[in-house]
Amino acid sequence: MTTAITGATGNLGGLVVAALIDRGVAPADIVAVVRNADKAAALAERGVVVRVADYSDTDALTSAFAGVEKVLLISGSEVGQRIAQHNNVIDAAEAAGVSLVAYTSVLAADTSGISLAPEHKATEERLTASSIPAVFLRNGWYWENYLGSLGQAIGSGVWLGAGGNGRIAAASRADYAAAAAAVLTLENQGGKIYELGGDERLTYAELADVLAGISGKPVVYKDVTESEYASILQGAGLPDFVATMLASADAGISRGELETDSGDLQALIGRASTPVAEVFRSAI
Repeated sequence: MTTAITGATGNLGGLVVAALIDRGVAPADIVAVVRNADKAAALAERGVVVRVADYSDTDALTSAFAGVEKVLLISGSEVGQRIAQHNNVIDAAEAAGVSLVAYTSVLAADTSGISLAPEHKATEERLTASSIPAVFLRNGWYWENYLGSLGQAIGSGVWLGAGGNGRIAAASRADYAAAAAAVLTLENQGGKIYELGGDERLTYAELADVLAGISGKPVVYKDVTESEYASILQGAGLPDFVATMLASADAGISRGELETDSGDLQALIGRASTPVAEVFRSAI
């Protein structure tokens, strides 16, 4: 059985390929769909089949999916362009006769109010209407999303955010990759929806405490409004759309939209999720 991974040289895609191999999938049965073959040299050296295709090129994607039975569609990184890009991937999968598409969505994509959700919801709707069975991997937040701001929080002693007292059930990127690999190696997955989140369901104040414990320096959480947080992020040099996205995600956290106790992640990977302290410790 041949499985294609789109975005296979990305942070998540590379981990999914590794997780599939760890589960006993032969590298020759994995197709890494990438934009730049040079970046996939390490995958090719492992025996993974490398095919070049961009999310904007349906013909190239169709060729890349030739002989493929399952496709993992990893959501694109170009916010605002993803509906069209994902539709291209789905069109290509249909043209190539793929038997299953797994899609990395977001928690409660059909009801979430965060700014990332509409593109995920639209992709889920397109897949539901497709002739190909689909499975939705509704990933929660990644602990790695915070790594870039840990140094600032330690230095200032303040963790800034707009999450209020909401809890976040995040997990490591490797945890989500392991879940995707599990789904891709299981049968009868069409039509299933997995709400994926970690064991730890923490508030930002509790995350600040974790960071303080790791760093040995005091860190406290300071809550601001969504608009204030977006302005702070813009002032720190983040592009407007990134700042708006992150502030919207924090507002979603305050509403409980990035929390879940479904247990789906743990059932798929057969273990507890990676502790946030372990993820943070690796970056400071």
